[in-house]
Amino acid sequence: MAGEQRKSETIPVYVISIAAELAGVHPRTLRIYEEKGLIRPARRNQIRLFSDRDLQRVRLIQVLTRQHGLNLAGVKLFLELEERHEEVAYHILESRGIAVMRITTTTRSIQGSVGVNLRRRSKR
Repeated sequence: MAGEQRKSETIPVYVISIAAELAGVHPRTLRIYEEKGLIRPARRNQIRLFSDRDLQRVRLIQVLTRQHGLNLAGVKLFLELEERHEEVAYHILESRGIAVMRITTTTRSIQGSVGVNLRRRSKR
């Protein structure tokens, strides 16, 4: 079930107007994030399609810029380091058999709390 849920998070289903509304940003913001390389929505017939994972990333970008004061260059660096962290963790796990699940769980917990905080803010 968890594998199915993760897979469904990556399926691109939202056009830009719906994605922007769900993320609480202007469609132009999503275009800028794409131009800066912060998000990579799928494209079908030149139409951007966003997945739930893309929307989670947009929410994370919003938290990093609004609450933590990062500019988009800083956000890009943060996201690149986060991706490298996951790659390194999996490499260590595969090559040495060291359990790094706690690191991955902590990362997901932080990402989850970002989503929870944003859901609470949007209900206000």
